[in-house]
Amino acid sequence: MSVSPKPAPSPSFLGRAGPLVLARLFTAGLTLSIPLVLARVLHLDEYGTYYQLFLIATTLSYVLPFGVAQSLYYFLPRAEAKRPYLGHALLFVTGAGVVAAGLVWFFLGHVAAYFNNPALMDHRAALALYTAFFLGSYPLEISLTSQGKTKASAVVYLASDAVRSGVMVLPPLLGFSLHGMMIAVACFAGLRYVATWVVSLRGSTGPLVDWKLFKEQLVYAAPFGAAMCLAIPQQNAHMYAVAGVVAPAVYALYRVGCFQLPVVDLLYTPTSEVLMVRLGELEREGRLEEGVEAFREAAGKLAYVFLPFAAFLFAAAPEFVGAMFGQKFLSAVPIFRVSVLGVVLSILPMDGTLRARGQTRAIFASYLVKAIVTVPLLWFGVKHFGMMGGIASWALAEVVGKGMLLIRVPRALSTPERKLGLTDVIPWRELGQASLAAVAAGGSIFLLRTGVHDTWMNLPTGFLWRVLPLAVAGLLFVVGYVVGLYAQGVRPWSALQSLRPRRAA
Repeated sequence: MSVSPKPAPSPSFLGRAGPLVLARLFTAGLTLSIPLVLARVLHLDEYGTYYQLFLIATTLSYVLPFGVAQSLYYFLPRAEAKRPYLGHALLFVTGAGVVAAGLVWFFLGHVAAYFNNPALMDHRAALALYTAFFLGSYPLEISLTSQGKTKASAVVYLASDAVRSGVMVLPPLLGFSLHGMMIAVACFAGLRYVATWVVSLRGSTGPLVDWKLFKEQLVYAAPFGAAMCLAIPQQNAHMYAVAGVVAPAVYALYRVGCFQLPVVDLLYTPTSEVLMVRLGELEREGRLEEGVEAFREAAGKLAYVFLPFAAFLFAAAPEFVGAMFGQKFLSAVPIFRVSVLGVVLSILPMDGTLRARGQTRAIFASYLVKAIVTVPLLWFGVKHFGMMGGIASWALAEVVGKGMLLIRVPRALSTPERKLGLTDVIPWRELGQASLAAVAAGGSIFLLRTGVHDTWMNLPTGFLWRVLPLAVAGLLFVVGYVVGLYAQGVRPWSALQSLRPRRAA
């Protein structure tokens, strides 16, 4: 009797995120170059104006889609005819883009007065067009990832981010300053909007609009959309509060302190997106009890990256800010160290898990509480402690919101046969191993700085010499972290290899 060979074990579901991670990794350097280059070619007042313009655009771009574009992660993995859901999302964000342009056009003057920065009005038309088109193109990558087309989504990320980086950096470098950059990004957003319609609907079936399905989609999206109406203003509230009490040049220092490398978006976003799709597949196949393993796997992999990353940025903050932005921004180091907490809080993909399980009301509740907490914190913090009070208020509110989401995750992943508690969903082993190694490696940087401080201060001027302390600190940290993991029996490459793109068995 012949025995059929056993099927090859299926690779980790996180392998699907590999193309997205690689694409974002490639473009991260280009995206990172934007604020670094502009910090050197723009006057400090213009640099602060640049941050204020994109603060307004970002706030509108995340609030006005109202969760309809993100609802594709829930509906497309479960739908046979995908075109109606795509059509609803495209039409909705197009209308939202028109609303955004109107808000910019009619209310930018009031914002400029609040910011004490009349220079904002010089860019009103370009900002309105950029915001409208960029918001209208919001579903581009989402439409591909939610259909499991991660390679195509990776290509789109690669192309879009590369072009965006170019149009933001080249005009100032060529002498066109901030005005030329704003015109260029408006044109880029218009091209991206056209591409969104072409790419998103390609190969889909069904009518473009189905009012019954749209009602279902809107009912699902409404709690999450309402949560975004609270979450984005709440997350950006400290930036608005500080911008209203300091000059644009000082605001530029604050935004440098709030700067974070794109590693969180690089890994967290595609991992969370693929986790959402995976949970939808498990639910459809009647295997939802495996969802907690998927959650722990995703969180464990993120812990091995985010914990050391946060420890390094905290320990090497003076070297990082000095190398990336220049010595004139060193006063932003204390703010920068507080903002690093955001990296640690991104380890657990809680919001994606709750969205995948349809528990968007829990997300809304957490954002509502954060918004309520933020108001008195900001009022007291900024009034008495200035910029440090602003960033500390943000950090405390984030801890409260993340805690509320974490409490709901066990219930979201439970099944009638398997009830979960808080301790069941947290990858304790990975968190402990990564924490021990990261703290030890971070401590080595403080020791290094104590021993060579005078040497660093007497280095020659120039970019390469300025980067040298950061490079030495980075090398020391990486060696220390890897050694720390090996001492605990962890092989770093094996711990992260599930994020590689793999062929299906």
